[in-house]
Amino acid sequence: MFHHVKDLQFNARVSHPDPRFANLLLEQFGGENGELAAAMQYFTQAFGAKMPHPDKYDMLMDIATEEFSHLEIVGATIQMLLKGVNGELKDAADQSEIMQVMNGKAAKENVIHQALTANPQFGVITGGGVTPRNSQGIPWCASYIHSNGDLTVDLRSNLASESRAKLVYEHLMKFTDDPYVKESLSFLMTREVAHYKMFEAALNDIQPNFPPAVLGADPRFTQQYFNMSNGTTIRGPWNEGEMPGMGKEWNYVADPVAYVHETQGLSQTDKALDKELKKTQQLDKEMSAVKSAEVKNSEPEGVAQWSTYAGGEK
Repeated sequence: MFHHVKDLQFNARVSHPDPRFANLLLEQFGGENGELAAAMQYFTQAFGAKMPHPDKYDMLMDIATEEFSHLEIVGATIQMLLKGVNGELKDAADQSEIMQVMNGKAAKENVIHQALTANPQFGVITGGGVTPRNSQGIPWCASYIHSNGDLTVDLRSNLASESRAKLVYEHLMKFTDDPYVKESLSFLMTREVAHYKMFEAALNDIQPNFPPAVLGADPRFTQQYFNMSNGTTIRGPWNEGEMPGMGKEWNYVADPVAYVHETQGLSQTDKALDKELKKTQQLDKEMSAVKSAEVKNSEPEGVAQWSTYAGGEK
């Protein structure tokens, strides 16, 4: 059950109209890394988490709801940035507040040009109203959502989503000189960091969580680093020394072509790994049973009921 509170989560304010920045800010309303995409991503992920991880379901719904509140902040800010422009554009161009922003140097047509240069649909179709489109007028798309049904995979997607959104806010702050707008953007950017740490903590709370999903990695093919580039050899912790958290050493393959031919297309591998492969296959069976039981055991018998209302079964 959602309950809308009319006050914004953060006191969003705007010093003066800025149609150009209003258009840029649409990126965080209906863009790929915007608040609507984040809200819908966490909202949809929550359903699959309900049975095996009811605590994570609660977290995902809380964060999704907060993202909707951030969407409201972004939408409200866009509307305030269009003050005097939202109505009849040509009439609004004569308003003194608009002319002050423009330092009185431009003709009224230039005000319209400011608002519409990058995104003609912004004024032509919606009259300045906020719709789920990005800064180029491209409609919001459900393909922006990453929801894979495995919570460890979804949480890793969320870490990336929060990182991208944080970066967009950081870039947006370079394009406005309004201190109030910068305050709002800084708040929204900081909440991306907070959400990142929440998702990170939730992922660490699920053990084991590597590799993602259920099946283990084939030990015959996990350690090779294939040098696919010509020129100077570059070595680092991603291809030499111990693999992070694996207790194994990287196997640096300097000449991948020769290596593939020598191993008959990787079909001839170290026999010592066969025992490890059998252990992995056995662990796959065990983990499959555990993960399956995890969901089955959390499903109620009889009438299925999402909430805990009394008298759910007749």
